[in-house]
Amino acid sequence: MNADKPPSAGSTRSEAEELLSAPAEWDLPPSRHLHFKDVLMQRIDRDSSRSTQSPPAPRRRFPRTAVVLPVAAMALAGALVVTLSGGGNGSAPAAGTKTAEAGPNKASVTLDRIAAASMATDATPVNDGQFVYVESLVRANKGTFGGPVRLGAVHKREAWFSQDPDPVKITGWLRDSGKDAIMPGQTIPIESPSAYPVGIDRPTYKWLASLPTDPDALLELLYAQTQVGDDESKEQAVFFKIGDLLNETIMPPENAAAFYKATARIPGVTVIPDVVDTAGRHGIGITREDPASAVRDEWIFDKQKLTYIGSRSYMTKDKEKGTEAETLIGTGAVMRRTVVDTHPTTTAG
Repeated sequence: MNADKPPSAGSTRSEAEELLSAPAEWDLPPSRHLHFKDVLMQRIDRDSSRSTQSPPAPRRRFPRTAVVLPVAAMALAGALVVTLSGGGNGSAPAAGTKTAEAGPNKASVTLDRIAAASMATDATPVNDGQFVYVESLVRANKGTFGGPVRLGAVHKREAWFSQDPDPVKITGWLRDSGKDAIMPGQTIPIESPSAYPVGIDRPTYKWLASLPTDPDALLELLYAQTQVGDDESKEQAVFFKIGDLLNETIMPPENAAAFYKATARIPGVTVIPDVVDTAGRHGIGITREDPASAVRDEWIFDKQKLTYIGSRSYMTKDKEKGTEAETLIGTGAVMRRTVVDTHPTTTAG
């Protein structure tokens, strides 16, 4: 099955089309999609030198998703509009406002409650030939390189993630629709230049189900397998990684509970009593701020059901020209998460 090609722009190639045809060695590495443009480019440069060691595994975050993304979509989403980590709030706190109010002890209690709620849910098994389908509402940064953050309109994002246990080049498909969407209506393959295996950067249901359910053992595995970016500590990288693995996957309840309990063991994790996601839903936030990182991610949970409903990201330092600290840089809200047998291969609309 072949995904749709981007529409032609005539005899003159657009900047987007040039990025879409960029060579494979410019893919990002199998680590967290970075949030700002200069760090993104550093990662691209570094990955070019690593291309002979292992297949690159760029990821588009909420798009904060732990999957391989083709250089085509990554270049467009990451370079042109700088799609940033997910989150879910159209009404962000004012610049300079600290949102985390509760301390680590409260975070541990809250995450234990979330873990218990997860254990009380029914399992949704996913077979090898199926796809995890996630529909989200997202906002992405449309700002240019070196310029201030400028969030676009809320639009719909759909993702189909393959559960194939074998190494594959195409690991799923993405489709955005609505105002300010990336290539609206086009179904874009999530692919790597070479076959990529199941694992921490391509998590399938069966792989997630194989992980330790003891939170200490799980945390040890995450610390061992998570790559650390230049702008973050090991603790922050693991916190971000767990966010990746929770965001656009389906896993057994006991594994989800283990992730929440493992998060409670990471130093510096705090609770935000009230946050609002992109869809306007009020929830409880889980976050961690690290002096080494210029970005803070917040996970959002439904206040009654304690289910994961989205995330949002803030720039915590005056890193970009014209962008103050505590600026909202990306949002997302999970509206639907299910298992399907097929994925679309035709242009929508």
